Amino acid sequence: MLGTMSAGRSCQEKVSSRVEHHYHFDMFNSVIDYQLEELNYRFNDDALEILKLSCALQPNDQFKLFDVDQICILARKLYPADFSDQEMHHLICQLEHYEVDVLHHKCFKNLSSTFELLEILIRTNKSHHYNLVERLIRLILTLHVSTASTERAFSAMKRIKTDLRNRMEEEFLTDTMIIHIEREFAQNIDIDEVIDEFDSLKQRRAQLK
Repeated sequence: MLGTMSAGRSCQEKVSSRVEHHYHFDMFNSVIDYQLEELNYRFNDDALEILKLSCALQPNDQFKLFDVDQICILARKLYPADFSDQEMHHLICQLEHYEVDVLHHKCFKNLSSTFELLEILIRTNKSHHYNLVERLIRLILTLHVSTASTERAFSAMKRIKTDLRNRMEEEFLTDTMIIHIEREFAQNIDIDEVIDEFDSLKQRRAQLK
């Protein structure tokens, strides 16, 4: 009797050990590896340099990360077509004056975003004195459109254009993706109004409603 109980307990321990090994190594570690791979893909060297440039010009914490040398190095590397050699030289001069003037100006205290920084630069007419800095800030502000929105579009495409919908035409795919990406706004659309407007465009053989 005692031997049977010991054998049963031993089998349960083995099963428990196999279950723990399965969830720990086969599942948990695999998920961690997948997440690390995705992070490395999304935050490659180029993306990290863009983030460094973006952070260096952000006004958070009283421009804590502002660094003239770092900004110029990244601007020269990331935007060679947007600044000539002469403009790069002037950009260095503007950033040095910008550091003394703007970073200690009362109008630029307690800002929380790069967009707010650009607004105040324009409002105080300092964008005329620091036109190259303003150009660089505007280039940085386009990053959110060129990266995040593109990622959202590709993610939406993967969900919408499945194997069962691989013959979907480009125009219909585009319209479907817009509705999917902007689904928060699409939820407020009145379907009956859309049908009425579509029906009023021309006479149709079948009733839509």
